[in-house]
Order: sequence, then C-alpha cells, then structure tokens
Amino acid sequence: MLTVDFRRFPVGEGDRVLDMGCGGGRHAFEAYRKGARVVAFDHDTGELPPVAGMFAAMAAEGEAGPSGAAHAMAGDATAMPFGDCSFDRVIAAEILEHVPHDQRAMAEIARVLRPGGIAAVTVPAWLPERVCWALSSEYHEVPGGHVRIYTRPELERKLGHAGLRVTGGHHAHGLHSPFWWLKCAVGVHDENNPLVRAYHRMLVWDIMRRPVWTTAPEAALNPLIGKSLVLYARKP
Repeated sequence: MLTVDFRRFPVGEGDRVLDMGCGGGRHAFEAYRKGARVVAFDHDTGELPPVAGMFAAMAAEGEAGPSGAAHAMAGDATAMPFGDCSFDRVIAAEILEHVPHDQRAMAEIARVLRPGGIAAVTVPAWLPERVCWALSSEYHEVPGGHVRIYTRPELERKLGHAGLRVTGGHHAHGLHSPFWWLKCAVGVHDENNPLVRAYHRMLVWDIMRRPVWTTAPEAALNPLIGKSLVLYARKP
C-alpha cells in the first residue's frame, strides 16, 4: 500500500533515493522497481533484515529496474551519515510524527537532498489523528509512538524553515481512518474483535484488488478523512 503517489513524485532509472524511516520498505521497493539506487534507512534495526531480504528477492526475480541498486541501513534521522546533496529524491513516510526533534530531521532531509531534488513527506492527517487520540491513549502513548499531531500549515511552515519549498499535496487512505477509529474504540490491541477482523479483511481485499466500487468512494473521502497527509517539496 503506497501513500506517496509516484505520478507526482517521479523516480527514474539511476535516481538516488533515500527512504528515511523506511519501516517495512513499501516505498523503497517501488523506487527499486523503477530502477533507482535506493537506501532504505531506519532507526529500528529489527525492520531492516526483512527489507534487505526483499531487495535480494526482487533482484533474483528480475523485478528491479536495470539500473537499480538497493541496500538497508540503520541510523538516526536527525543525524544521517550521508554527505550533503547525496540524493535526488527523499521519502519520509509516516516518520516525523515519531521524532521528538522533527525540525532537525527536516533539516537533514534538506541537507542530503540535491538542489532541484524532491522530497515526499507524509504524516497522519489532523482530523483522523485527533479522533484516534480522543478515543484511545493506547494508540499513541507507547514507546516510539506518535508525539504530535500536525496541521498542514504547521508542516508546510516547518519544511519551509528547513529550506524546502512545498509544491503540492493531497490526502490518502480515506477507507483506513474508520478502521483505526474502530480499533481505538474497541481496544487498539484487540485483534480478535469481529468488527475489526471483518474491516481488516475488507482492507486487505481492497489493497489487492482495487475495485472501482471502493477506489471511487475512497477518492471522495480522501480530502475529508484521508488517514495520511502527503506533501511534496523541492529544494531550490
């Protein structure tokens, strides 16, 4: 499930791409598939072996673009071990809400991005996130959990302070917000609740099949209750 729209965030053969806070690697895999030279970067070392394994499997199956290269490495988003202007593209998907010193992380994004390069930054959208926080303290009061809720003007302002010019944005995953509200209402960790299980099955089916009768309603819901806010920004 991609949050970044690669039609708005073009990645080409040989582009140097950093997926900062890569998690399970979904965006890194898509960039690798397009032939980019990808670094999947995360503070959680437990996330990285499966990501590296998937890179290897993609290479073995010929799923990577001909110019592609990829590896996974651990580190701190507020002090990354890369030189200035090292990347053509930087992805920071659902990571900044976890970082206490988020302005430092944004400054690092700008530092490692080359002039003219593009960053894609996604965070939980304000309204769906406020509902989750109101329904459940378990949702965010956990080690490594969410430490803030962004408004779009705040995120744009902070990216601007880092030296990035926001060029556009959108919301994504409108069908996912009710799922998280339901989880927060019944207990975030209650995976056996029948309503949660049924909704989850529907989401998995939707991700795999993408039928028009769910994609069209989700497109209409995204501006209202899309779970993620996605901004694209260029380094002058």
